[in-house]
Amino acid sequence: MLKIRMVLEWLMIGILVLSVAEVSLRGQTMRTSTAADRQSLALTVYNSGIALVRDTRRLDLPQGSVRLQLSGIAQKLQPQTVQLTPAAASAPWTVLEQNYLEDTVNPQRLLEAYVGKFVTLVRTRLENNSEVEVPIQARLLAAGPEPVWEIEGKVVTGLKVDHYVFPGFPSTLSLKPALVFLLQNYRAGEQTAEVSYLTDGINWNADYVLMLAASGKRTSLQGWVTLRNDSGLTFPDTSIQLVAGEVHRVYAMAVQPQARMMTSMAAAPPTPGQFTQQPFSSYHLYTLQRRTTLPDHESKQISLLSANHVSVTRTYEVNGRSYYYRNPEPGAPFKDPVEVRLRFENSKQNAVGMPLPAGIVRIYQNDSAGHEQFLGEDRINHTPAGEMVDLDAGNAFDVTEERKQTDFQRLGQHSSEMTFEIVLRNHQSQPVQVAVNEPFGGDWELLSSSFPYQKTSAFSAQFIVPVAANGEALLRYRVRVRWGG
Repeated sequence: MLKIRMVLEWLMIGILVLSVAEVSLRGQTMRTSTAADRQSLALTVYNSGIALVRDTRRLDLPQGSVRLQLSGIAQKLQPQTVQLTPAAASAPWTVLEQNYLEDTVNPQRLLEAYVGKFVTLVRTRLENNSEVEVPIQARLLAAGPEPVWEIEGKVVTGLKVDHYVFPGFPSTLSLKPALVFLLQNYRAGEQTAEVSYLTDGINWNADYVLMLAASGKRTSLQGWVTLRNDSGLTFPDTSIQLVAGEVHRVYAMAVQPQARMMTSMAAAPPTPGQFTQQPFSSYHLYTLQRRTTLPDHESKQISLLSANHVSVTRTYEVNGRSYYYRNPEPGAPFKDPVEVRLRFENSKQNAVGMPLPAGIVRIYQNDSAGHEQFLGEDRINHTPAGEMVDLDAGNAFDVTEERKQTDFQRLGQHSSEMTFEIVLRNHQSQPVQVAVNEPFGGDWELLSSSFPYQKTSAFSAQFIVPVAANGEALLRYRVRVRWGG
């Protein structure tokens, strides 16, 4: 009974301390604001692991010096980014100080907070075959791994104690992290304020599903946004905005900033209930047209776009290597992979036309039985409307390439001529075209070729080679290359 009574007394003291909303502290009036005072909550999430939190609250502040403690904040907030802004046009207060209370309650923190103060030590002993609790009043002198106590004028260490009873909850600790502002308030009464800050632990990324029709010429595109919250705070009924692009940030240690950003484009028509987008500085801002709850330590997926009847082209490519053109290659044939690429235009005319945030595109197609099969995946960069989306869909199985160097002639220390034969075989029942990309390097001149070519850069050319169904084609060319010297 004694133990139960003491625990109840301790709980009542704690409740009393926590329920007091206004106390005198060195001539200041203290006010507390919890999530119950919140009027609105908004998040702007960046795809670099941070988010801007805007928390609007109703405050009732007296005139004069006020110590405002604000709870219900993200545990991973960046204290140096905190701002407390009044909604009124003219500021009714001046912020003199702002502090971040990250010392949350635990046994060791409680002991450290009570150094120099009295604590009740409770020990148990057997008496008439029953446990009896014996309370001892002691002053805490040191709160190390083995506390040091003063009991009846004597210093005691190594005391075995069953538990401690503290007379109250220290004002230096909090149940959860909190912000404390020292204000000089000029107008008493209810006021609306917004506290904003950056927090780590919140990120977003885009994922896409590309579903090819059986013909492979049409596709549907589904886009999803995945939000991940590990900030230490649940965000209920929150407005969500997403920024596509890597903002420039300054770190304590030297880190190369990521500077690629999305080009501004005209806003696409809104999708009811989901995201609208608009240019924002050098980025793109996506706004969810409804509120949602983002729980702590959870992921949430939200539909970003849905496009049907998107025209897509399938191409086959062979990419040579620049070292082929420096030295004689072995006479035996060798093979390069034939890459399959899928391309579509991100335009309204092609049923898309929305700036696409960077992300992973997963490609699927139905088999002859109508079952969905996974074909591969590729990552895209931020893609403005009007640009082409180019996806690597893996290497072809039924289209092959075989290459052989049939001649090499050294013309001088820095010049040579060589001849290549490239055999392309198509084991499919439909004809294909294969783009053969040859990176010559140096100064080059094509002396002859069995198929026309296009100069694609200063150091490369491309041959478009048609290959009949269940047939083959031979690309033969001779090139003169000069380098160095």
